[in-house]
Amino acid sequence: MDLGIKGKWALVCGASKGLGLGCAQALAAEGVNVVLVARGAAALDAAVAALREAAPGVSVLGVAADITTPEGRAAALAVAGGPGTAFDILVNNAGGPPPGDFRAWERDEWIKALDANMLTPIELLKALVDGMAQRGFGRVVNITSGAVKAPIDILGLSNGARSGLTGFVAGVARSPLAGKGVTVNNLLPGAFDTDRLRVTMEGAASKTGRDVEAIADARRKTIPAQRFGTPQEFGAICAFLCSVHAGYITGQNVLADGGAYPGTF
Repeated sequence: MDLGIKGKWALVCGASKGLGLGCAQALAAEGVNVVLVARGAAALDAAVAALREAAPGVSVLGVAADITTPEGRAAALAVAGGPGTAFDILVNNAGGPPPGDFRAWERDEWIKALDANMLTPIELLKALVDGMAQRGFGRVVNITSGAVKAPIDILGLSNGARSGLTGFVAGVARSPLAGKGVTVNNLLPGAFDTDRLRVTMEGAASKTGRDVEAIADARRKTIPAQRFGTPQEFGAICAFLCSVHAGYITGQNVLADGGAYPGTF
């Protein structure tokens, strides 16, 4: 299927590895010019080089910056070849805050979580959607978490910040932007084979004394698909939501978790 987005420009956050990189790879494979943003310069340079080799027909640019800061956002939006007013696609993505007990979190921890997982996506939306509307096409995909639908008690910072973004998107996606070709959706990952998942399992192993692979095996068995997802298949879902074929999908929470969420709605 031709997704109809060849030649568009996409800004993909947290794109040096994991789910963000999977999204950038899928978009580039469709002929989309991509600007990858990430904090780690070394990993970002490697991702950009690999993507240029895999998709020689598109422009691939990297910005080593912290997208959760005003300076980082300014650097990403001003990058040569993809000025902020010309981005047709925005993929919001930032690492989740650490787990813990809500009793131990002070205001600073809450503000940091809100900055990364709620306010930064809103700031980027604010910077880009009016330009998208003027051109008659825009796609925004916010990578949030399956915990938005099924909260995890030790991930209260993430639950709160991402749920705030979800509520905001529910309104803005149904604003006049929807009639101007701009869609805004959330993509909710469950357990995917990424560094974050591995670090989480390693942490559990160190606390319990169990083998990491045993913990991974137990986790897989809780998923009806009996496996972890891959960044590549996550990226394919993202690319479809960014396509011309998804123009009638907006304000939705698309859950990709191998069937782990047990609810009907």
